[in-house]
Amino acid sequence: MAANQQDSVKRELIPTGISGLDGILHGGILKGNVIVVEGMPGVGKTTLALEFIYRGASQFNEPGVIVAFESSPDKLKRDAAGFGWDFDRLEREGKIKIVYTTPSVLLEELQNHDGVLAQEIAKIKAKRVVIDGLTPLKIFGERMHGRPFRDSLHLLVDTLVRLETTPMLTTETSNTNPIGETGANQEQFLCDTIITLRNQARRRSVHRAIEIAKSRGQDFVTGRHSFKIVPDHGIKVFPRVYARLSQKLTQATSSERSTVGNEIIDEMLGGGVLDGSTTLVVGISGTGKSVLGLNFLSSGADIGKKGLLVTLDEHPEQICRNADGLGLNFSEHVENGDIEIMYDTPMELDIDEHFYKIKKIIEEKNISRVVIDSLAAYEAAQPEEAHEFAFTLSSYFKDRLIASLFNFECPELLGVSQISDDLKASALVDNIVLLNYIEISTMLRRAITVPKARASKPTQRTREYIIKTGGIAVLDDHAAEVDKVPQLPLSSYYGVLARSPTRHSPVIDEHVAAGKPLPKSKVPKVAAKGKVLAKPKARKGRSS
Repeated sequence: MAANQQDSVKRELIPTGISGLDGILHGGILKGNVIVVEGMPGVGKTTLALEFIYRGASQFNEPGVIVAFESSPDKLKRDAAGFGWDFDRLEREGKIKIVYTTPSVLLEELQNHDGVLAQEIAKIKAKRVVIDGLTPLKIFGERMHGRPFRDSLHLLVDTLVRLETTPMLTTETSNTNPIGETGANQEQFLCDTIITLRNQARRRSVHRAIEIAKSRGQDFVTGRHSFKIVPDHGIKVFPRVYARLSQKLTQATSSERSTVGNEIIDEMLGGGVLDGSTTLVVGISGTGKSVLGLNFLSSGADIGKKGLLVTLDEHPEQICRNADGLGLNFSEHVENGDIEIMYDTPMELDIDEHFYKIKKIIEEKNISRVVIDSLAAYEAAQPEEAHEFAFTLSSYFKDRLIASLFNFECPELLGVSQISDDLKASALVDNIVLLNYIEISTMLRRAITVPKARASKPTQRTREYIIKTGGIAVLDDHAAEVDKVPQLPLSSYYGVLARSPTRHSPVIDEHVAAGKPLPKSKVPKVAAKGKVLAKPKARKGRSS
């Protein structure tokens, strides 16, 4: 019996038709729920209400009635036309009706069961009703009739419920309530569903937020979500990024490995990268993080793995130009659709919308590889959300077995404190690749190290690399391809990662590599307990 009741409730959910809103409502609003849309003037209450009526009439065969006190039918139709909603046609077809009246007339009509509003609802068999808005109704009801607003609201709600409609009421509120808290207006207690809209200042721009404060009889995604009012479309809601995290107890895994675009780096990673793994590439500006990302995507496209480059740093045309300058076939892959480039400006970045775009491209294009270039740009644009965003991206990529590279620019050698304290991304990733500059003699040389590679056996050995035609090339230990200046390979030095390279003895290396004991002349004689058996002789002229 309980299961049947639950199924019955599920069947009674009616979709609003508003992009993204039904997602956070888990399918729609419970049929018959009285909905309040609250917010400051200009936040989009009327637009949302008009779209609720339009989508119902045009997509779900649910005719609707709009009751307006302050905007004439012509203005409402004009505003609707800006979003591509043809209210004139729907009105001719008997699917919508706009009733332009005054609060006092409406209150009088509500006293009669067969008033004008009831007649219009019955005439087109309306399933949805919008009252835009409650503030004039409250003012006129209390001043003109001396009737408490609560009584007027009770009368209005009872009438709309009796007529078997799903009503939406708009009302104005102050902008002083923090996110997650509503005011103490009468409608918030009497109604079933509360949708709060807010304009939030973000630096010198404005960010729109939507929140479901309550919705009786159903579950929904709590918290603050982003939304935009889009010309020729209407409202688009972008569920908050962190609400998208999978609640599954299982995690998709794969043992399949593929190249990052360089055989030696593959070897350093323990045989390439696993599908579903996340690799963090850390380095100072100019060390080749983006180049490694280009190699990664190009090599993937060569073996049939479609790629996506997400960047906040460079425009797609500049990226293709740089790739062409390296002799990569990156532009060709972009033209063929094997690689997609998604560019967003960091100046007014909305994390929720940004994630929605990434997700849409990945699912529509069946992407197998992703490069995020770079995490430092997210930290600069949205410092309070960068870590959670990186975690959400990594989780989403793992669920789809997408191999990904996250580039992170760090001024430090190892970037340990920067990653751990600020971004906190090192614990989220499977592999870490460090790209560094080192100075030997008068030359700046590049070094690559893989200190972490989960489920692998990385070499954990520092190698030298250069950037040339074809991308990154890792040098052989016995070769020195550095501007024709005689240089020793990095294997001839200690302290490369510490940026204090010190040349060591080839004789010692030879004996260590062969597993032979060092010559007696190279080490002091030490007893078992650590005492020196023979002291060096003192030089003449100096005391011993």
